[in-house]
Amino acid sequence: MLDLILFLFVCFMLLAGLRRPYLWVLTYLYIDILAPQKIGWGLTQVMPISLIAFCAAFAGWLLVDPKRGSQWTLRQSLLVALLLYCGWTTMNADFPEDALVKWEWVWKAMVFAIFLPLTLTTRMRIEGAALTMVLTAGAIIIATGMKTALGGGGYEQLSFFVNNNSGLYESSTLSTVAIGIIPLILWFTHHGTVFPPDWRVKAFAYALVFACLLVPIGTEARTGLICMGVLAMLALRDVKRRFTFIAAGAMLVTVALPFLPQSYYERMGLITGYKEDSSASTRVAVWKWTIDYALENPTGGGFDAFRGNRFAYRMPVKEETGEHTVSIEYREVVDEGRAYHSAIFELLGEQGWTGLGIWLWFQALGLWQMERIRRRWRKRTGAAEQWQAPLASALQVAQIIYLVGSLFQGIAYQPFIMMLAGLQVGLWIYCRRFDSRQATGRRPGRPPRPARARGNAVAAREAALR
Repeated sequence: MLDLILFLFVCFMLLAGLRRPYLWVLTYLYIDILAPQKIGWGLTQVMPISLIAFCAAFAGWLLVDPKRGSQWTLRQSLLVALLLYCGWTTMNADFPEDALVKWEWVWKAMVFAIFLPLTLTTRMRIEGAALTMVLTAGAIIIATGMKTALGGGGYEQLSFFVNNNSGLYESSTLSTVAIGIIPLILWFTHHGTVFPPDWRVKAFAYALVFACLLVPIGTEARTGLICMGVLAMLALRDVKRRFTFIAAGAMLVTVALPFLPQSYYERMGLITGYKEDSSASTRVAVWKWTIDYALENPTGGGFDAFRGNRFAYRMPVKEETGEHTVSIEYREVVDEGRAYHSAIFELLGEQGWTGLGIWLWFQALGLWQMERIRRRWRKRTGAAEQWQAPLASALQVAQIIYLVGSLFQGIAYQPFIMMLAGLQVGLWIYCRRFDSRQATGRRPGRPPRPARARGNAVAAREAALR
């Protein structure tokens, strides 16, 4: 039954796109985030619904969309450069077969991020894309939050829609995204137009925010705790009553602590004691190996170049020698083929210093553009000028949280984050076009030329009309 419902919903969206082709863009956002072809077991798996939606979105824009307002930006050019560079490193990868497997989904994520801003030409389209992303990710987040509230949490024990440790179904990635979209959810409670922000919309939004906060607890992802701390600090920038906000946050944490499971405390305690955690110690060793590898291979080794790593590190091993005596002995551990667990080192190892430089430039430019919109639009009072600055702030916070979370995860090309970048570019183009139109409207017009006397009433009337 679930498979049939998912399939019929996708078919409905594809058919609705015949009348409104932009719906095909939203359909691809939905499919790429939720992955219904992995949830279903029949029709959704047989038909290549992701490829169909991908092609339909591009065809609809090329053949039907008026293109009015579509512009090209430097950030899109940077993504094109990174895409081409990734293609070159894939052809020269250390592990060609494994590199091609990753390339199959990376190029689609990057191409769609380049394409998405070209379709976001109106406020309704920007809001529609943001709403689709929030609600689709919210489906996974709500299910995760409900299972956590009912006592079904635990590290690598929380069941999602699918038994697949990729995309948003990876616990640390889901925790990062869940915390990152909270400001975007709250934006809809004040500026949404698809669903006007009445009490029902606000109640759903606040419940979704609560579910987002439960995700790091249910998954016991240490990255999620760090992202929650970053969100709390960034929130101080925009709240009016900061001391009240700090006091309320402290009270909320105090009330919540007794309800957290002991396993959560034990796992979070490893953040500061990384030397006693094999996972954290392995990451540090991989990062050191990656730096040495990049010094020897400045252009990178292509996707999944980490498969060639081999290193040794020391781990403490505790042994009870008596009733109240514990001895600690450091033993050397040899490991190999371990993933980067960091977007920075993922770029460095796979694409070298050039690829890392392009990616950092792309991210820095996004932060700067959203900050510029936030500062230039926050004091405007026009009826159509109230939503841009808060949206830019929400997208900027989401990006900062992603960048912090990506320090401990290999999510440099994560499709959902690429979509958020596409939203940023679309908002930047919209605001720039709006300012340009306003400047043109304020420009003084050319005075009318005086009419030449023709000696008759017709000439006089023509001169007056001119």
